[in-house]
Amino acid sequence: MIKYKVTLTKAERDELESIISKGTYSVSKVKYAMILLSCDESEYATKYPNKVISDITRVSTKTIERVKKKFVEEGFEAIMSPSKSKRVYKKKFDGELEAHLVALCCSEAPSGYAKWSLRLLADKMVELEYVDEISHESVRQILKKTNLSLGKV
Repeated sequence: MIKYKVTLTKAERDELESIISKGTYSVSKVKYAMILLSCDESEYATKYPNKVISDITRVSTKTIERVKKKFVEEGFEAIMSPSKSKRVYKKKFDGELEAHLVALCCSEAPSGYAKWSLRLLADKMVELEYVDEISHESVRQILKKTNLSLGKV
């Protein structure tokens, strides 16, 4: 396992100490600051073992290693700024599907029902083979996006 050595500059230490002393930052940012300050191996710091840091900050030693690795590989700003998800989401529903859903929603409800429900719409979309599968929550989100709700139809 690679051991990452954290060496903070005086300015970085000052900023981290400021984060810890003020109550205006997120919990994760404060914990990252505590971890980095505790791991610092610069001339004006006292380095603690990961186990001690884990006990103080109440995070796992794996998290401590992850923070140290990110600091060494990506730098101080990468740790202090919130990370954006690297996951790419594929759009599941296009405008054509949304149009079918809106048209269905505006049509008359099935016999035996006074009006459409989200689940009924989802089931009907599958039955009509517009999609292979769709959840009632996806139906709700599409209707919300198109400013259409079942109560206003």
